[in-house]
Amino acid sequence: MEQQRFARYAIGYAVLAGLLCALLVLNLNAGSVDLSAGQVLQILTGQSTENTAIIWEIRFPRLLAATILGGALSVSGFLLQTFFANPIAGPFVLGISSGAKLVVALVMIFFLSRGVVLNSAALIIAAFVGSMISMGFILLISGKVKKMSLLVISGVMIGYICSAITDFVVTFADDSNIVNLHNWSMGSFSGMTWSNVQTMAVVVFLSLVFTFLLSKPMGAYQLGEVYAQNIGVNVRLFRVELILLSSILSACVTAFAGPISFVGIAVPHLVKSLFRTAKPLFIIPACFLGGAVFCLFCDLIARTLFAPTELSISSVTAIFGAPVVIWMMLHRNTRKG
Repeated sequence: MEQQRFARYAIGYAVLAGLLCALLVLNLNAGSVDLSAGQVLQILTGQSTENTAIIWEIRFPRLLAATILGGALSVSGFLLQTFFANPIAGPFVLGISSGAKLVVALVMIFFLSRGVVLNSAALIIAAFVGSMISMGFILLISGKVKKMSLLVISGVMIGYICSAITDFVVTFADDSNIVNLHNWSMGSFSGMTWSNVQTMAVVVFLSLVFTFLLSKPMGAYQLGEVYAQNIGVNVRLFRVELILLSSILSACVTAFAGPISFVGIAVPHLVKSLFRTAKPLFIIPACFLGGAVFCLFCDLIARTLFAPTELSISSVTAIFGAPVVIWMMLHRNTRKG
């Protein structure tokens, strides 16, 4: 049994790593300017200077951002699912991403209207504040209702309210720079810079390190609060740590790419189905790889399907992620029946 389990994990990681490498290559090659693998290789090795800016300044930062932020969003979803003990929980569905979007939009509009451009750290802090505000409402509601379905509905309503306020503010903004927030508010990996990539990489890496340190208490918590307390886990502190880490990861995604739907729900479920386990030590890195693969694939579709017109990344992730969520809910009901 141990050998079979190890082989399944090895195959799962190999599949995800292979898909990630293939999508990295495809995302470098594909775009409004078609470049062959040979041309891209020459640019990367310095043998050619033609189209260098397209690769190094546009496509490379974008694909790295999709990789990092996609992985972060998936891990954030897994942490929320662990916290609420329900696979339907996720930063987008519970309104956490929408809360982050609202605060970031308000802060950006306030400062841009005064000619001040915010740096990446300020955007992440604003998004984190918005995430924590939405999470606070969700936690208050969770103390009042017992059914997870009611909690999810409440989260969706909070998300709609935050999105409506954001759209209203962005629509009536006068400054041309502020109007450009509309693309961000719909979700997009476009316009990424190396400075953005560096900031998000540091934030996500540190968050993942702390998440790994929680793997053992997380595994105990999955077996129930009573069991976790009996083996010495400080459940109250642990729940706070889960909330903070999930909020930081989702805030980082929202600050740079806007709200992205269904990744935090669909990817953890697919990964757990692939590995046939929910052990955090194995699922956390697999969720990161799965989220990176999913977002790279969706971003490739968004950029190339109707090129040069670019689709919202959130629209594409919804097309592929929503059916997974529907199947997951139907499967749960069938199993219960």
